[in-house]
Amino acid sequence: MAESAAGLGEIGQDHILDGRLVLFQPKKGHRAGSDAVLLAATLPDLGAGPLLDMGAGVGTVGLVAALAQPELQVTLLERDPELAALGLRNAAANGLGNRVRMVAADLGAPAAVLEETGLATASFACVAMNPPFYAASEARLSPVANRRAAHVVETPLPVWLKTARRLLIPGGRLALIHRAEALPEVLAGLGVGFGGVSVRPVHASVDRPAIRILVSATLGSKKPAALLPALVLHREDGAMTEFSEALHRGTAMLRPD
Repeated sequence: MAESAAGLGEIGQDHILDGRLVLFQPKKGHRAGSDAVLLAATLPDLGAGPLLDMGAGVGTVGLVAALAQPELQVTLLERDPELAALGLRNAAANGLGNRVRMVAADLGAPAAVLEETGLATASFACVAMNPPFYAASEARLSPVANRRAAHVVETPLPVWLKTARRLLIPGGRLALIHRAEALPEVLAGLGVGFGGVSVRPVHASVDRPAIRILVSATLGSKKPAALLPALVLHREDGAMTEFSEALHRGTAMLRPD
């Protein structure tokens, strides 16, 4: 008998990183994919961290990071209680329950509310985020609630960044992935409180415009911005490049510096 959750529908079991990471996630709607793996590969070596995976969904970014960095302490922040429950389940299924905790809360909640959940001001060495990409006017709205919430902006990017600024320690790092067209908005948002911004364009193939940007920044830094070499995911024949395949297997990293 198929497993299901009231608000998410049927739940399936998937494997990523060459089968080393198991993920329980909805079969319909938003599903973990390349964006999460690339974002996790961008994170610096954090030691124990801690890392906050903001808007974590089923926990993919934080879990990939925890698997790659064996001392890392990870907090997953997700407002949907059913997705949050799957995130906890995934942490346990991958033997990471002792280093990964879940907070079921809205990242846009007042600071006092987040404090009550254990998200204290200036408490994270790094924040990772994969925010929704599209305004409601730009997207065809999915009838599947979790897919709609994952892709359509309900909490504006400045709110995500404001929360990140509050939760990061001085000198803490921010990493995010977004669509390439959002670069002006991302840079404008990072102009408040962040420096040392690095941007890596991501191209589906060498002859096509960038489809994603991987962006890193440091809270309070005065370093100038840097445009990093582009990442090309596929060869002319459509197969993954050797480096792209290594990233998706979890055997290569994309460190910002």
